[in-house]
Amino acid sequence: MQPQKAAKMINNILNELDSLRKELINHPLYKSVKTKEDVQLFTQQHVFAVWDFMSLLKALQLHLTCVSLPWTPSSNPTTRRFINEIVFGEESDVDQYGVTMSHYEMYLAAMEQIGADTSQMNLFCRSIQGGNNIGRAFKQIHASKAVQEFVAFTFEVIATQKPHIIAAVFTFGREDLIPDMFIEIVKGLGQNSNIDKLVYYLERHIELDGDEHGPISLKMVEELCGQDQVKWDEALAFSKKALLHRIALWSDTALAIENQKVVLA
Repeated sequence: MQPQKAAKMINNILNELDSLRKELINHPLYKSVKTKEDVQLFTQQHVFAVWDFMSLLKALQLHLTCVSLPWTPSSNPTTRRFINEIVFGEESDVDQYGVTMSHYEMYLAAMEQIGADTSQMNLFCRSIQGGNNIGRAFKQIHASKAVQEFVAFTFEVIATQKPHIIAAVFTFGREDLIPDMFIEIVKGLGQNSNIDKLVYYLERHIELDGDEHGPISLKMVEELCGQDQVKWDEALAFSKKALLHRIALWSDTALAIENQKVVLA
């Protein structure tokens, strides 16, 4: 696709998503996160989005690179490079002490530092590792309906087996959105103590997603949608759904924080 036309299609999606993005960026959740208990509860909900993001990313790697033996080169070297760069950054980054770990593991370490409960997330992962599907794993823990629906949508996207849809949700529903959302959260954490690991995680995402992964992801969507208007339409439709699920998750988390304040009062 010609650069000008590709840019027009990307801008069209961004314009169509603008109202939902603004709703997220201005969501009351950010002002609700004030105390240590608020941060703990926020992370206990948000960690599921951190976890399922990796499955979205790995689905793209399966589609866009060769992960079978014997190896053969995948069809598009450009998207292959894009996704491998993002996988490297997300799965094999380093924390503030130079220790190699995925961003999910970094997030769990941050949760432990602030005293958040990681038992439900760990039980969920152990259940998956034991061979259970997402539905069965959720039955073993006490996750909210919004969390379950958020994760279920992610795997609905993966199940389409359409790389352009997966890439669009990854880009417009996750990567492209993360810097704006996380900047707002960081602003509300300044008065809390013992949160350096969480602040590092958030700032690392702002750095990578704003400066590197976000632009790379936009290029990936351009490559995968190409000249096919149907693909661009599907990319937009699923991106809207992704943002609606994020709004629902944020609203559920904000309500849980408010309910917790009443209990603790």
